[in-house]
Amino acid sequence: MKRFLTFLCVICITSACNDKGAKEVIVEQSTKEDSLISDYQLDVYNFNEFESFLTKKDDKIYVVNFWATWCAPCIKELPYFEELNSAYKDKDVEVLLVSLDFPKQYEKKLIPFIENKKLKSKVIALDDPKMNDWIPKVDENWSGAIPATIIYNKDKSQFYERSFNFEELEAELKQFITP
Repeated sequence: MKRFLTFLCVICITSACNDKGAKEVIVEQSTKEDSLISDYQLDVYNFNEFESFLTKKDDKIYVVNFWATWCAPCIKELPYFEELNSAYKDKDVEVLLVSLDFPKQYEKKLIPFIENKKLKSKVIALDDPKMNDWIPKVDENWSGAIPATIIYNKDKSQFYERSFNFEELEAELKQFITP
């Protein structure tokens, strides 16, 4: 029984979010040494629920990055998206980090990663196994490789199937900012 209490306790709560049907994953951790409780809420969407994040028509510029914790180039470029989010948050730019991690990794890998890296950008998980159906809906030329990024506003959209450094990412964003 004592050993059982030292293991990670996971509670998954499924509920509707924003009337879009997103699931929230809430993690609680308990160890013998301390009582660390993580109440990070990860919104999880299937593609039909997620698709609205790709088609907003307001005055913001959206930077949507598809990534996963198991993707080394994705992890390498995440600080650049965080820097972009920080530098442009007051300029109607919104960064969305879309995790393609496997659902079994949410509690043990994804959520701890988000917390350890102190990610400030909005992070959601896309959980839809029908990749062959939704990948071409994101961009018809997308092979499905990550990292991949979409930058868009109400007037135009650009898809990138590649990695960025900060200067490259900022240069692409500036093409969407009107002087």
